[in-house]
Amino acid sequence: MSLTLEQIVEETRRWPDDVVAELIDRIVIAKHGGLDADHAEQWGKVAEGRAAESERDPSVLVSGQDVIARIRKVTGQ
Repeated sequence: MSLTLEQIVEETRRWPDDVVAELIDRIVIAKHGGLDADHAEQWGKVAEGRAAESERDPSVLVSGQDVIARIRKVTGQ
């Protein structure tokens, strides 16, 4: 039985954050290859900064549904 995208997203909501992050990393690497060391380090700093910001002020977070709606608007889908 195949899982729908929504089922996968719902399942991952129950997973620890580090496991979800690893899954995302593995999907990106499988689809697009890895980052070179400089980009990986830079992205790590950005991600850490954003995580710290969202912990200090959760109002900066945007729901996944809002992100999808914005993407669809931009892409005309």
